Amino acid sequence: MRKFLIASVTAIAAMIGLASPAMSAGGGDVKLQAGEWSFTGPFGYFDKAALQRGFQVYRDVCAGCQGIDYIACRNLADLGYNEAEIKAIAAEYEVMDGPDDEGEMFMRPARPADIIPNPYRNDNEARASNNGAMPPDLSLIAKARANGPDYLYSLLLGYVDAPTNQDVPDGMHYNNAYSGNLIAMPQPIYGDDVEYADGSPTTPEGLSADVTNFLMWSAEPKLEVRKRIGVAAVFFLSIFLVMSYFAKRRVWADLH
Repeated sequence: MRKFLIASVTAIAAMIGLASPAMSAGGGDVKLQAGEWSFTGPFGYFDKAALQRGFQVYRDVCAGCQGIDYIACRNLADLGYNEAEIKAIAAEYEVMDGPDDEGEMFMRPARPADIIPNPYRNDNEARASNNGAMPPDLSLIAKARANGPDYLYSLLLGYVDAPTNQDVPDGMHYNNAYSGNLIAMPQPIYGDDVEYADGSPTTPEGLSADVTNFLMWSAEPKLEVRKRIGVAAVFFLSIFLVMSYFAKRRVWADLH
């Protein structure tokens, strides 16, 4: 019976672990700054105000160099935008469509069903615009990196002057949160890069936290649903554990 209880408790603990974001240990010899994220833990959730601010930071600061190729305009409903707002946001972009009746491709305003356009037409143009470095797509970046949210937050705040004994080649930048410390991406955030309608702080820390929230949602938009299912499963297993214990005692009572 003791082994049965231990195995059951272990299974429940595993379910709780699965309800938390899957993040491996940090890589490299860098020390990451730990942010305070609403989406961590089994009861984590996305702060929609932070998501909308983060989307604004992405559009105003990041979108000129890096795309989010797996996010359609209609997905922005998860951020709290209504249908009219989503249509207005979509209309700010242009996408290629066609062919028309004459067999020609043409540009048109984006619709809610369209993917948010990438700033580059192809990979070669992306590399040519970034000194040969291919800028990563940001859709899944928060899950593609170890300790994703803390890594992104630290990276955005990690641009500092290089030590006097460190040689920084042309086209590279020193970042104390990047493995090897030399990164091709220029510093994107300095503070006051955008103006929030809700008056939230636009310090480097505030902007970096907001865009990190947005990129975590972009990487796992169903996180809240997954966690609700996980919590419900743990609750069900807890009840099943108690029922199984008493059922076992009743079935095997004559042997004790």
